[in-house]
Amino acid sequence: MQIIRGNIRLHVQVDGPDDGVPVVFANSLGTNLHVWDEVLRYLPDGLRIVRYDMRGHGKSSVPSGPYTMGQLISDAETICDALDVRDALFVGLSVGGMVAQGLAVKRPEIIRAMVLSNTAAKIGHPKLWLDRIAAVERLGLDGVADEVMQRWFSPSFVHVAPWREMLVATSVEGYVGTCAAISGTDFYTSTSRLRIPTLGIAGSEDGATPPDLVRETVDLVPGSQFVLMRGVGHLPCVEDPDGYARHLTQFMRDTGHL
Repeated sequence: MQIIRGNIRLHVQVDGPDDGVPVVFANSLGTNLHVWDEVLRYLPDGLRIVRYDMRGHGKSSVPSGPYTMGQLISDAETICDALDVRDALFVGLSVGGMVAQGLAVKRPEIIRAMVLSNTAAKIGHPKLWLDRIAAVERLGLDGVADEVMQRWFSPSFVHVAPWREMLVATSVEGYVGTCAAISGTDFYTSTSRLRIPTLGIAGSEDGATPPDLVRETVDLVPGSQFVLMRGVGHLPCVEDPDGYARHLTQFMRDTGHL
């Protein structure tokens, strides 16, 4: 379905019963809602699963950039309001995890628990993102794709081709616009005020958000849990969807979400 926010359309897919326990998934930079496809196969029945393409990605609109994190958070808020999602588990991957943190502060009634996967309160620094934007504008996403794959996946992962294609199919304007939103975000202070059940997931081979960075952010939330998945990179939901789903399911049981 398409949900309208102002002059943009947000592509959303909902699976499961209307009265199911809500779980919202937010994708990473350079991917779309299909990054979660395999994970869903291993989750318990009866969940109301909401996935969406961030602005500039997948089948959502590509408005002119640069984007702000506030816009990305408001997009997620609009989707949740349109679908009457409340007391959800919000699973955010990379920039999706930043959206989770911001939305949990802005609209606590929407998120009762969150999974911060391969993300942080602050990722990188402005020069890193300026250099990334310049490289993508100069070379295109195909020109930087091999380097990105090295950050995304462990050396042993052999099914890289479809994910490289997903990255390359992303709009350059959408990609660099989202880079700008990440560059301008520092949630250390606001995330440290959160008091909701939180699970952090990191990949031992993650070249984008190393485990120590993920743990540092998760530790800001009292009582949080942390899981290190061995032998996977920045997209553990792709490299080990079964293991990833087991961690999500256990967290849902631990927090009474199931």
